[in-house]
Amino acid sequence: MSTAAVHKARAQTRAGAWIAMIVGALYFLLPLIATVEFSMRMRRGTYSFDAYRIVLADPRFQASFGYSILMGVCAIVVGVLLVVPTAYWVELKLPKLRPVIEFITLLPLVIPAIVIVFGYLRIYNSSSILPLTSSERATDVLLVFGYVTLCLPYMYRSVDSALRAVDVRSLTEAAECLGAGWPTILFRVIFPNVRSGILSGAFLTFAVVIGEFTIASLLDRPAFGPYLQLIGANRAYEPSALAIIAFVITWASMGLIQVFGSGRAVARK
Repeated sequence: MSTAAVHKARAQTRAGAWIAMIVGALYFLLPLIATVEFSMRMRRGTYSFDAYRIVLADPRFQASFGYSILMGVCAIVVGVLLVVPTAYWVELKLPKLRPVIEFITLLPLVIPAIVIVFGYLRIYNSSSILPLTSSERATDVLLVFGYVTLCLPYMYRSVDSALRAVDVRSLTEAAECLGAGWPTILFRVIFPNVRSGILSGAFLTFAVVIGEFTIASLLDRPAFGPYLQLIGANRAYEPSALAIIAFVITWASMGLIQVFGSGRAVARK
């Protein structure tokens, strides 16, 4: 093939890549722009942020959003305490169990959330040995466990990838030679070295919790997802404003993942 043909093929490849990128950007950006434009048309004849002001001043929004933040933080803490020791032990002592653990952590992606929550309601109802639906606080605990289950695939893979990037065995042996026990090794050696993975899993968990509807609705908890659905069924402009707010929160979480991940990579270099 001649040089001119090679340059022509490369130019066509670049042009195709740019076209695909532009089409993809338009596919995602046009609905977003239309939603933003519609959310600002609450005042007839002019654009305004009235819908956003009404939503942000709504006590139900503040209560539901604050509740979801609290549940998200609890889910992150429980998920980290569950996943990091498990992934560390599998990496250090039980590498043959990795496929089994990966299969288990993938189940929440296969089993619908509505099936999970109905299973919870059947197992932990008021007549069971462990009645986690008998009071509001107990139901909150069940909701946190549900969120941990939903976010398990993301948290586990983030932490597992971070663990594979470090020499866990050498770190453990060095800490043991210095007289450190297992709690010290886990919290003062392993946790700092997988911080980027923990943060990635934490932000993904937070993004999932903020928008989750099924489990919170069926457990009758005042979370942000059910509030968003309620407003969408009864208002016109406020749901668009809420959708944009939720979108910004989600993408802010994704951006923080990139920031902390890039910072961690630069620090290692």
